[in-house]
Amino acid sequence: MHKVCKLLPLGLLCCAALAQAELYKSVGPDGRVTYSDTPPAAAKQRETRTLPSTAPLVNGTALPYELALAAKTHPVTLYTSDKCPPCFTAKNFLAAHGIPYAEKTVSSNEDIAAFRAAGGDTELPLLTVGRNKEQGFEEGAWAKALTAAGYPKTSQLPANWRNPPPQSAAPRMPEKPAAAAPSPNPVERAPAPAEAPAATGKAPPGFRF
Repeated sequence: MHKVCKLLPLGLLCCAALAQAELYKSVGPDGRVTYSDTPPAAAKQRETRTLPSTAPLVNGTALPYELALAAKTHPVTLYTSDKCPPCFTAKNFLAAHGIPYAEKTVSSNEDIAAFRAAGGDTELPLLTVGRNKEQGFEEGAWAKALTAAGYPKTSQLPANWRNPPPQSAAPRMPEKPAAAAPSPNPVERAPAPAEAPAATGKAPPGFRF
């Protein structure tokens, strides 16, 4: 009974201390338990290992860290055509889910070759998420592929985000300017006047007639 009476005030003392400040319990290498109002060194290290709130700029805009990391490690590319109703549905899906992506259009034989080289065959749209490819639009499959790549399930895109403008699947090389054709009627220059003979007699020095 005497021992219990000694522990009771100690317990009340701990409760009073907890009411005033947060206590941290730590166990030393020798098994000794100590209490302190400052976190132990291990806890401080865990606190410093936090992810930054934003990642470096992407297309001139700072994205949330999770979204920027997914866009860097698993970039999304969408192959479309202007006469493809499912392609418009696919773009609306990506916009609603806040997915930054690059759009490549297929409209020429060169584009078709580049499209097939990217893993497509005869069906549009084609979605590439990193190395993963989704042929044709299927909402469930696309959502699964994006989630597996680390993209957030709800949009986190900033209000000022704009996807880059669409580009051809096979970008055209700029044409070299044609060489200028010679003028049909070149202007003939008049021959230079013959040099007059040197003055003789009493002419001033350097004077010619």
